[in-house]
Amino acid sequence: MQPSVETLPGVHAAAALVRDGTAVFRDDTDIVPVRINDREEYMPWGADNMMPYNIMDLIEQDETLATCLLWNAQMCYGSGLRYNTGKVSQEVREKVDAWLIENSLPQYFLGVAQDLKHWGFAVSVIILSNDGKSIARLVRKEACYCRFAKADRQGKIKRVYYAMWRDSVTREQDIEKIELLDEISPYADLMGRMEKNTKERKFAIVTRVPTADHTYYPIPYWAAIFRSRWYNIKQLIGVAKEGKIKNSAPIKYLVEISDKYFERLYRQEGITDPKKQRERMLKAKSEILDFLAGAENSGKTWFANFYTTPDGKECHEVQITKIDTTKQGGDWESDIQEAVNMICFTLQVHSNLVGSVPGKSQSNNSGSDKRELYTIAQALQKPYHDLLFTVHHIICRFNGWKGVSVEVPFIQLTTLDENTDAKQVKVGEEE
Repeated sequence: MQPSVETLPGVHAAAALVRDGTAVFRDDTDIVPVRINDREEYMPWGADNMMPYNIMDLIEQDETLATCLLWNAQMCYGSGLRYNTGKVSQEVREKVDAWLIENSLPQYFLGVAQDLKHWGFAVSVIILSNDGKSIARLVRKEACYCRFAKADRQGKIKRVYYAMWRDSVTREQDIEKIELLDEISPYADLMGRMEKNTKERKFAIVTRVPTADHTYYPIPYWAAIFRSRWYNIKQLIGVAKEGKIKNSAPIKYLVEISDKYFERLYRQEGITDPKKQRERMLKAKSEILDFLAGAENSGKTWFANFYTTPDGKECHEVQITKIDTTKQGGDWESDIQEAVNMICFTLQVHSNLVGSVPGKSQSNNSGSDKRELYTIAQALQKPYHDLLFTVHHIICRFNGWKGVSVEVPFIQLTTLDENTDAKQVKVGEEE
C-alpha cells in the first residue's frame, strides 16, 4: 500500500494513510518449513516468504534509508578487493591474473557488500573445474533470492535454494539447489568432500554477521528504525508535506495499516483475484474515511490501540492517531531533521557525509572533521572485511597460490597542502 492523503467526506479535514512498518522484520506467525519434495524442505523468509521484498519496498520509499544503506555498502567496498601478488613467483602471478580476468571481482565484491549491509548475510558460490583440482569461478547469489534448507538434528544446514521467490515458485525445476559448505569450517568441509571423490562441483559459502539471536535469516541492527517508529514518522512527514501542497485541508489523522490487515480481509472473504483485491482495498479505505468523517462531524473521536471497523469488529492491524494541527509554522522542518538524524544514527552514517541534512539552515562540519568521520567509517569496516575474506582465503589455498594475500586498501582523504585529493593506505602501512 502506497502512502496517500485522503479527504474526509463532508469535512474540511484530511487523513494520511500509511503502511505500518513496525512488524516487517518479525512475524507473529510461527515459521514452518515448505516442502520441495519428499526429502527436501526450505525455511521461508517470513511467514509468507516475502519478507525481503516487503522490506525492499519500504527501503525504496525512503530516500534517506536507501542512501545510507548504499553508503554503507560503498564504505565496505573501500578501494576494492585486491589479490596482492607482489611477493609471489611469476607463474603464480600469471595464474592469478588469468583468474581475475575470468571473474568480475569488483561486481562480486560490491554485491556481497550490499547483501551484508542490507540483510546481515551474503552467499558466495565457488565453481570448481571439471577435474576438481581448482576453483574456476566465483559468483554472488543475491541474498534476497536465497533460502536455507531446514537444519538437520545437529543444527547443520546442508543446502541453499536459489529461485525467483517473488514470482511464487511452484515447480521444483525452477529452484537451483546448491550444496552448502559448513559455516564454521568451510575449507575443511570442502577438502573432506573432495577426498571422498564427490562429483559435485558447485558449493555455496555463507558469510553471516554474528547477531545476538541466531536465526536462519539474521535481523540486521538497523531494523530498529521500524520498531522505534521513526520510519513511520518520516513517512508521515513526507505525506503531510505533499498533502499541504496539494490539498488546503489540514491533515488531522494518521491511519497506519498493516499489510496483514488486507491479507486477513482477503482470506476471510475468499478474494483471490488481484483486481478484486484492489477494489476491496479501496472499499476498506473508504470505510475508514467514512468512520473518521462521522467522528469529526459529531465532535467526538475515539482513540485506542486498535480500530473498530464499521461493522463493530476489533482489528489490531489498523491504528488511528490524531495529529496536532495547532503546530506553529506547519512546515515540519525540525521534525524532518530529527527523523533523518535518527535514521542516519541507526545506520552509523553521519548526515554531513551523505548530504542528507534537510531544512532551510544547514549545519556543516569542517573539512578536518569530515576527514576524521570518513576515516572512522572506513575503520569500522574491518570486521566485515574479515568475514568476506574467508571465501578468498579458501580460493587462494585451494588453488595453490602460495604467498597471495587479500586486502582492501583504505582511501585516506588528504589536505590541500599534499597536492592530492586522496591516497590509498594499506593496513599496517606507516606514513
